[in-house]
Amino acid sequence: MHRARFLAVAALLAPLALGAQQPSAPPQASANPITDSFKAFGTRYGNWLKTAFDSIPASKYSYKPTPAQQSIGYVAQHLEDANYQLCAVFSGNKRMMTARDSLADTVKAQWPKDTLTARLKASFDFCDAALTKVSDANIAELVASPFGRPGMTVPRARMVLVYVADLVDHYSQIANYMRLNGMLPPSSYPRR
Repeated sequence: MHRARFLAVAALLAPLALGAQQPSAPPQASANPITDSFKAFGTRYGNWLKTAFDSIPASKYSYKPTPAQQSIGYVAQHLEDANYQLCAVFSGNKRMMTARDSLADTVKAQWPKDTLTARLKASFDFCDAALTKVSDANIAELVASPFGRPGMTVPRARMVLVYVADLVDHYSQIANYMRLNGMLPPSSYPRR
């Protein structure tokens, strides 16, 4: 009886043991490891920001920790505008402007949550499309800088880095605002 059990278990485990001895294919190296890193962090922080703004109640969009700080609504409209500006620079894609886009930031900050989040998500879609134009082969090319003196150029990498750093900065800001209001920021959600 013991021998029969042993043979049955051995028959079940043999394919697993043989499979473990087979060399696995090496992971495919990315053709764009540098830009893939930027894209991965842009996606991570972009998704956290979209989730954060979606989860914050509309009644909190006027919240700001101190009078000198930006409200949640102000951060949303600012981030939308920054996304379009930065991603247009490093990709060459053009933003389709409307009359509403030229309104004062303080006016846009008062728009309803649904308007702010829809516009913010559209700016992330724009940036996702912009990032498809960036590769390790063109990341060192010079692009016009929106900062500094007219005609100034900088490596495309700088503008991509500024975009990702801006997402990280504003995510930190919104995560703190959420914690001050008893909400859990998306980066602290339980892992699946």
